[in-house]
Amino acid sequence: MLTEREELQKVCLSDASKEMAIPRMAQSSPAAIGQQNRMLHRPLASKKERSYATLSDLGKVATRIEKFATREIIFSPGDIAETVMYIQRGRVEIAVASSKSNKDAVVAILGPGNFFGEACLAGEATRTKTVTAITPTVLQLIERDEMIRALHDEPALSHRFLCYMLLRKIRVEEDLIDQLSQSSEKRLARALLLLAGKGSQSKLHGFAGISQETLATMIGTTRSRVNFFLNRFRKLGFIGYHGRLDRNGGMHINTPLLRKAFSK
Repeated sequence: MLTEREELQKVCLSDASKEMAIPRMAQSSPAAIGQQNRMLHRPLASKKERSYATLSDLGKVATRIEKFATREIIFSPGDIAETVMYIQRGRVEIAVASSKSNKDAVVAILGPGNFFGEACLAGEATRTKTVTAITPTVLQLIERDEMIRALHDEPALSHRFLCYMLLRKIRVEEDLIDQLSQSSEKRLARALLLLAGKGSQSKLHGFAGISQETLATMIGTTRSRVNFFLNRFRKLGFIGYHGRLDRNGGMHINTPLLRKAFSK
């Protein structure tokens, strides 16, 4: 016999499947959803973010290490553009000034293994964006001339950088298509999946330091709409919270369920 909580979960999942066209595989049994919810709301032990290979492992590249605290600005518009930066640990948000308001619009959040500031290689003399560390972050900085030399002389680095630029191009195209053709709910689901990363498809993925307001600017909607969708996702077992829901709170994403629900 189903408990009252399991019956409620069954009704919620049934309603969601009608509104969001959830594939058959995503319609897990009430017992399975209940187990996933218990896992989501169980406090997870904190662990260090995986450290990626240093650029020195990809060839003879002269770099320097710089560390940034949470919410510390890495660079802002008008700063001299003379280095390319590689994220070894942590996360950063990239924002541009909005012409419609006094606030900056977040256009990307990058994690370990990503480059940024590469526009200086194409002749950009000053920075045009604001980049802020949203968790304690460790960067490797490469001077512009050194990066140009290394791309010519170090095949491993050249290959890594080329793959990064191609993936960035694909991501930008997908973001544009998403903004033009998808609902804000589906845009939010995609943003959460991108933030969770690939990793294991059978485990929960967590991250912290990203507010609802930031998510709203990323997908082009209001904070109230993001709050509404996140509450909906939580009831369906797609996400769970650990700590306060703000820049310092943690969010855990059930990537298999969320991906299946929004696969169409």
